[in-house]
Amino acid sequence: MGIAKRAFETTGVVDAHSDLRGAPMRPATCDVRPATCDVRPATLRPAYLGVLLLLLAMLACSFPIPTLPPELPGSETVAPASPRVQVVVATPTPLPDSLVAEATAEDLLLVNLYARVNPGVVNIDVAAGAGDEASVFGSGSGFLIDTGGHIVTNNHVVEGADTIWVTFSDGSLREAEVLGTDPFSDLAVLKVEDLPPGAVPLELGDSDSLQVGQRVIAIGNPFGLQGTMTVGVISALGRVLPTVTTATGGSFSNPEIIQTDAAINPGNSGGPLLDSAGRVVGVNTAIRTTTGGNMGVGFAVPVNTVKRIVPHLISEGTYHYPYLGITADNRFTLAQLAHELDLPVTHGVLVSAVEPGGPADRAGIRGGTRTARVLGTTVQVGGDIIIAIDGHPIQDFNDLIAYLVRETEVGQVVTVTIVRDGKEMDVSVRLGERPR
Repeated sequence: MGIAKRAFETTGVVDAHSDLRGAPMRPATCDVRPATCDVRPATLRPAYLGVLLLLLAMLACSFPIPTLPPELPGSETVAPASPRVQVVVATPTPLPDSLVAEATAEDLLLVNLYARVNPGVVNIDVAAGAGDEASVFGSGSGFLIDTGGHIVTNNHVVEGADTIWVTFSDGSLREAEVLGTDPFSDLAVLKVEDLPPGAVPLELGDSDSLQVGQRVIAIGNPFGLQGTMTVGVISALGRVLPTVTTATGGSFSNPEIIQTDAAINPGNSGGPLLDSAGRVVGVNTAIRTTTGGNMGVGFAVPVNTVKRIVPHLISEGTYHYPYLGITADNRFTLAQLAHELDLPVTHGVLVSAVEPGGPADRAGIRGGTRTARVLGTTVQVGGDIIIAIDGHPIQDFNDLIAYLVRETEVGQVVTVTIVRDGKEMDVSVRLGERPR
């Protein structure tokens, strides 16, 4: 749990203001009356003394008495006492010890995770040409999966490269070779010899157990800044990314993609997305952006796809995808089409066309027979609606692709449940291999 920071308003210095005006000084008043004397020779001296005292009193009444003596040159001036100032200091509200301990434990978890995992994350530089003619044109990330020197990264990181250099966290540099690539999943496997002593393979987790809101950590080399760690959460599961358009015009998508708000930028591609235990749950592969940098929408290939495909890339250099041989309009859900076209079901895949001579065509599955306008767009309608494969309900086209990739293989016979003219029926189809 993160600790919410409390904002404090700091009170400035409060000046003590005093009104130091003194009471007005008034001259002493004297009521002077003429003295009447009965002058006698025996009392003459006391009379003179009385007159003298009377003159001094009159002088005192005529001139105000100064309150401060004049400052003499070279004399020390004593400053008047300063007003008393009250200083108010704002202090943070103390947090319970349990919350502080929890925050410290979370910090230590991330620090420990980085220390354990970063030695298995690498920076990848790719170049056109070889030797003195090599010219670097891109970089990305990757991670070690075993002690045999196999490194997983994205296909688009190494695509078109003639020379590949791998830099480990300790600065060790190795040249790598490409063992296999798969543009459909955007995965590739590299091989390096003579691993540096500190390099450690990363543990692969289970992407099927992930939940939205779960914390994830990305480590990679954005903009060439090696060993950068960012933290976020899983924002969504089951996203789909377009990947490949074949020579025959067919386009295929990459299903079951993880969406995260952990900062992913150019250079993070191919690096690991980790759970809080430091296990790989995905391979960072793409971002959605209007600026060229992170905007909080990143995507990762799930690790269970990695575990299924990478062994084939190591042994064969490629992966063979099962193929049904149908085309569907993925712009609308079947629920939208059902509302506009009065279809009998609201989930499944409306078949727009079948590949001539392909698996679906040989099994008798039918494509569209006419066009219709739906929400201002022309769509092919009248074809079969696929609602299940081997008893597994199919929600939409992405769900169909995900099931075929995850659960079937080339040459396998599957039972496809369709709705045709309002009636449900089962069709057996032997899957082919996806064209490249």
